[in-house]
Amino acid sequence: MWDPGFPYVRYSPALLRGYHRTFCVYSRRYRGTPKQPGLVLGLARGGACRGVGYLVAPQRVEEALEALWAREMSRRTYQPRLLRVMIEHVPIRALAFIADPAGAAYAGSLPAEEPAALIARGVGARGANVDYLVNTLRHLDQLKVHDPHLHRIFTLVQHLISCPSASGET
Repeated sequence: MWDPGFPYVRYSPALLRGYHRTFCVYSRRYRGTPKQPGLVLGLARGGACRGVGYLVAPQRVEEALEALWAREMSRRTYQPRLLRVMIEHVPIRALAFIADPAGAAYAGSLPAEEPAALIARGVGARGANVDYLVNTLRHLDQLKVHDPHLHRIFTLVQHLISCPSASGET
């Protein structure tokens, strides 16, 4: 959301019903390693999600799709879907990537302590997993979207980082 990785004309706050944002995808490359996976966000069934919709110029759609496919579809972690989202009170169809429950990277629904532990320790090719969480929260704050679940995880991560013995490591 905060680092789309493709060219766009503008972005707008969006509402997607029927899915919610959750830490449900293991990251063994970008935010973790095979031995110490991190955890990234995915869209899972149920609830609603406030986020961002990106408008891509018609002449850049192919470029944007190539970038998205390279990042999101290389490991069959997500299912691409054209879904109805509300942008500025107008329903539109937009491409979204839904976490694939049948995928090898799917973590499923986890109690907040488990994502916090993975995020506190995760470091991969794109940096520390905690930076991913912080950037996500910062972007949500800019959109005036409060996500209590993510804030709870962040509080737990801060505790684990400031008190490493709390994670069970010595």
